[in-house]
Amino acid sequence: MDIKIVKNIIGQLKDIQSGVTWYDDNFEKKLEPITNEKAFERPIPQIHSVAELVSHILVWRKALINKLNGHESDLTIESEENWKSNEELKKIGWKKLKSDLRKSQNELIDFLADKNDDYLENNKYNGKHSLKYMVEGIIHHDLYHLGQIGITIKLLNNNT
Repeated sequence: MDIKIVKNIIGQLKDIQSGVTWYDDNFEKKLEPITNEKAFERPIPQIHSVAELVSHILVWRKALINKLNGHESDLTIESEENWKSNEELKKIGWKKLKSDLRKSQNELIDFLADKNDDYLENNKYNGKHSLKYMVEGIIHHDLYHLGQIGITIKLLNNNT
């Protein structure tokens, strides 16, 4: 059984979280220096806080994990949990948000660890998209928002 795709995806997930990437960034590098105070600060009203972005990433990862495990997910871009307010997120706490993000990455890797390429390519969620398509989509989503986190941090640093 071929596992090239699975190994590649697991490698990308690890790199995005805390590994070495060609673009020299990852979540750990970006998030660890952020203080509790800064995490919930919007540099300008139209830009999400780092905590809001992390929560958003986490919500979509959890939805994917549920789908991979055969459960339904009713998460949509209109869902309330898609973009929680800073007030809601402060109740969860910055430390827990970061911990939950790491945990979700480990859950994805654990799910994929015993799978092969055929499994990802030939199994579909609701008969629509292959599991490979969905997992690659979460990687794209993570990278997109990692970039936004970088911009938010630059703006926060310029405001001080």
